[in-house]
Amino acid sequence: MENQEQFLCGVVEGFYGRPWSMDQRKVLFQWMQNWGLNTYLYGPKDDLKHRLLWREVYSPEEEGQLRNLITEAQSRGLRFVYALSPGQDIVFSSSCDLTLLKRKLRQVSDLGCQAFAVLFDDIDHSMCQADSEAFSSFAHAQVTVTNEVYRFLGEPPVFLFCPTEYCASLCSPSVSKSPYLQTVGEDLLPNITVVWTGNKVISRKLSTDSLAEVEAVLQRPPLIWDNLHANDYDSRRLFLGPFKDREPRLRSSLRGLLLNPNCEFEANYIPLHTLGSWYRAGKEESKDDEGEYCADRALSVALHDWMEELNQPLHAGRQSGRADLRSSAPVSRCKTPDRLDGSSAFRERPVVAKLPVFPLNSSSPPSSPTKVNGDREGQEAGRKRLNHSSQTHHHSAGSRPTVPPGGRGQKAQGRSPSGGKGLLTESQVRLLVGLHYLPHEHGAAAHKLLQDLNWLKTNCFVVSVSSKKALPQKIDEWRGRASRFLSLCEDIGQLHCSVVGGANRAVLYDLYPYVWDLRNMALVAKAFVCWLDGRVLGDSCTLGTWRNCLHWCGKSSRADGLEVDSEPWVCKGGVSGEVQMLLPIGGSNELFTHPPPLFPTSRLYNIRPYHSKDKVELYRMVRQLHLRTQGDQESSSAHPDVIGDRCLGPCLALCPDYSFVLEDELGACGCVLGILDVRSFAKRCQASWMPAMRDKYPSKSGNTHHNTQDLIRLMEEDQGEYPDSLLYHFPSQVRLDALPELVDISVSRTLLTALLTALKANGSQGVFCEVQPTDRQRLEFLTKLGFLEILRGEARSREGVVLGRLL
Repeated sequence: MENQEQFLCGVVEGFYGRPWSMDQRKVLFQWMQNWGLNTYLYGPKDDLKHRLLWREVYSPEEEGQLRNLITEAQSRGLRFVYALSPGQDIVFSSSCDLTLLKRKLRQVSDLGCQAFAVLFDDIDHSMCQADSEAFSSFAHAQVTVTNEVYRFLGEPPVFLFCPTEYCASLCSPSVSKSPYLQTVGEDLLPNITVVWTGNKVISRKLSTDSLAEVEAVLQRPPLIWDNLHANDYDSRRLFLGPFKDREPRLRSSLRGLLLNPNCEFEANYIPLHTLGSWYRAGKEESKDDEGEYCADRALSVALHDWMEELNQPLHAGRQSGRADLRSSAPVSRCKTPDRLDGSSAFRERPVVAKLPVFPLNSSSPPSSPTKVNGDREGQEAGRKRLNHSSQTHHHSAGSRPTVPPGGRGQKAQGRSPSGGKGLLTESQVRLLVGLHYLPHEHGAAAHKLLQDLNWLKTNCFVVSVSSKKALPQKIDEWRGRASRFLSLCEDIGQLHCSVVGGANRAVLYDLYPYVWDLRNMALVAKAFVCWLDGRVLGDSCTLGTWRNCLHWCGKSSRADGLEVDSEPWVCKGGVSGEVQMLLPIGGSNELFTHPPPLFPTSRLYNIRPYHSKDKVELYRMVRQLHLRTQGDQESSSAHPDVIGDRCLGPCLALCPDYSFVLEDELGACGCVLGILDVRSFAKRCQASWMPAMRDKYPSKSGNTHHNTQDLIRLMEEDQGEYPDSLLYHFPSQVRLDALPELVDISVSRTLLTALLTALKANGSQGVFCEVQPTDRQRLEFLTKLGFLEILRGEARSREGVVLGRLL
């Protein structure tokens, strides 16, 4: 090890959530050695014996693992810092607690550790009665215990102290006037280093000027615990961007800088790689341009190196071989102050469920464990879908010819149906990083996605139903920008497939929940933009207008507009959350909060508005579903259209603008139909649709099967009257159908979201669907797809009807 004054630069494993495995830490040490970093601090908040059970010593088996980890770090020239967090329940005046604290740290010292940290972050400021009598202040109690432990360990060259006021925003009343920090600066022994995060818990920038004040009050240069890439405060956010907005010359004002990165180990390659570049640039102290740290240049170098890592056939077992990874990950937290909880400084938030670790063949998604009736019919339909897909054209993403094809366009044609293992391209990796950049700043791809969506939504009036007076150049501009937006959404879908089908399974398991979430959001956004072209109601409509659409949608991208003083958790959900808020139903969180599928699949999906040429395939799909549930093959063979005419016909004929198709690489595999205004629809149905059906299926026809007549009778009953009390609050109706072979059931929720977005944009305040309690098979089917769960998120239900408000 170098001398005491070595600048400490490296990694702090200090996040809330599942700690890294021993194998991952060894990979981390290899990375750090390669990139010139020198310090690792062990302090995972959810290691029980680090925080909650800090008094308990390690077992012999745990001792062996910790000794090996310390030896591994030291063999690579790294300083291993062991941290303990006793602040939640320590009694500072208790000689017993002090003895236990010394015993625990002595045990680790005997394992070969030579550097330590005592952390008092994220705890309540109050003291018990005994401590109040023994110490003049909370800071005095902490400093006394810390000094005692420091002397007990022989005054090691590296000893860190994390105060409870660890950033400027937590200081009362200010940094320079904080009695707490003044006591720390005056009474803490001078060779103990104080940990600091900057102006905020997650500081946007760090500069020498911002650190001068804290250095003066602490009477020593601090060590930065940098939360720039920490993501444990938001389960939908990931940060793959470079180490940025930290001046390399900070070395002269600091004792060190340790990066507290993403919880997902594999997501930290670029952050740590660029941190190494930053450290080397400051170390060289060169005045020429080549010696200055440039975040963009460092990112390019890191991307080049990460490409090799991404395309190696690394097994997910390098993370952990434990079978208990099949369970969901523990609750995840960041250093996020929450004054509402007196015993903890954090707001409880569920984390995205982690994937199990087992061999995964993405090209062969597992079948459902339950046997589906009508296997022969299903196989036949599958062949028909395949033949139909190869023979027919690729439908347009919208009904307007100027809008380019959706996810089934030219980019999808060269791929095998389920992807398969392949190489991620550099452009895809740049897209991945751009969509998951930094907490206060979006990458170029994310910025473009949000900017275009906001512009298309704001200017959708030029392609509205009443846009006859719109200038042709304005329409061309809108559709041209829509084309570019749809292309970017396609790229996101292809990125999802490439990550799932890639060779590096370790990266897959860490990144999959995030690319999956963004893929689903891109599907909804793309369908919404396609739908906007020619389907937004004009100002003359009484039910809804395009101005309502603007009112319901969010106004702009939030992350790039955050105030300097804002913490990034103010903006929830990252890019996915901001796209959500730009949609008319962005406030209905129940639609967007669901775990990723247990079995990842790289199958391509597309959601788009219905086209008249889809009718044949959709009729075939609902006929297949009917045969599986009802088994009535005679009537359907005698009149193959009768089931489609009942289930889909009225909506496709009278309100096709509220019909969406879900398709995979084999063809249509689902659809959702909507009726904006049930009252007016019922009148139109009685006036035109039912007479057409009576002519198509005459009752006196000798070839008419009695079950067919029953279905015709049911068609008439379907158009029955609904009470005004229902339609006042729930004027719209929806119906969802999807093939049971759909592995990723979350896609059906995404399909429904696309329809609800369209209904809300044109003025609907609530929807309902009819599901008779006696139709158990359909209830089970819709429950499996998550359909009923979605509507019941903010709903009331009455017999035969499920209701949902569009808030």
